Amino acid sequence: MQSAIAVRQLTKKYDEGATGTLALRSVDLDVQAGELLMLMGPSGSGKTTLLSIMGCILTATSGSVRLAGREVVGLSEKQLPALRLEHIGFVFQGFNLFPTLTAQENIELMLDLKGVPAAKAKKRAQELLEQVGLEGKYGSFPADLSGGQKQRVAIARALAGDPGIILADEPTAALDSHTGRNVMQMMSDLAHKRDRAVVIVTHDSRVLSFADRIVRIEDGAIADSAESETIPAELLAQNLSQTVMSLA
Repeated sequence: MQSAIAVRQLTKKYDEGATGTLALRSVDLDVQAGELLMLMGPSGSGKTTLLSIMGCILTATSGSVRLAGREVVGLSEKQLPALRLEHIGFVFQGFNLFPTLTAQENIELMLDLKGVPAAKAKKRAQELLEQVGLEGKYGSFPADLSGGQKQRVAIARALAGDPGIILADEPTAALDSHTGRNVMQMMSDLAHKRDRAVVIVTHDSRVLSFADRIVRIEDGAIADSAESETIPAELLAQNLSQTVMSLA
């Protein structure tokens, strides 16, 4: 069976300083449709770099990344946006909302890019905002929203195009426990009920139970991978400790 995402011998080097920085070291990873995979590891371990390369935001130094069977490493900057639009919904840690557009308009813009008619886009945008608990915020601008509300708009926007791959960088970091679980339930439903491939970078130990598989990255390489129910107690404790430290 073809993987939704297939990564082979992926390397990323940032050319800074005399020798540069090797952010990813020969990474191999497969993500299947219908799977919710979580990437975990210390700050600076390469999690977000890997997510960004899979999301066609960063380019790799070498190796292979195939999305729905199509090779993306080596594509030009002009080719990547169309591929992102077709296959990927990305939830950024910094929200990346357009400040001059309302919550609803931020979502409608994505639907417009996908060719959805205006009336249908408006209805769909409102439905998505309701799903993330923002039914009263259709006309609110990002400056008038809390961090958690901005994150929910960003999640709704990522889901707007009904992509086959959902990539999320710390999607619950700015959310309270109740809202975070609701968001993760949405992500889980996308994977399990709608057969989407969902990859989440997280330090949030509260949401680990939603993962089908947890992959840990250290120093730019895969350190270990396991089904969520088989994750050792000491690993969960380590991740909890890192979460507490990151919030301190």
